Amino acid sequence: MPTALFIGPYRFFFWSYDCDEPPHMHVQHDRMQAKFWLEPVRMANNHGFRDRELREIKRLIDEN
Repeated sequence: MPTALFIGPYRFFFWSYDCDEPPHMHVQHDRMQAKFWLEPVRMANNHGFRDRELREIKRLIDEN
C-alpha cells in the first residue's frame, strides 16, 4: 500500500489492487481509518474519526 502523502498526523495511501472501485484514497491516523472517493471528494467509510476530523481530512484532500 503505497503512501501518497503525509500531512500532520494523517497518512494518505492507496491499495494498488483496488481496480474495481472508483478512484479513492485511504487515510490513517493511529488506529483510525477512512476512505474517500475522489471524484467528487466524499467519504466512503469511516472507522473511528470524529466529524470534525473528517471535515479536515476532506479539506486536505480537496487542496491536494
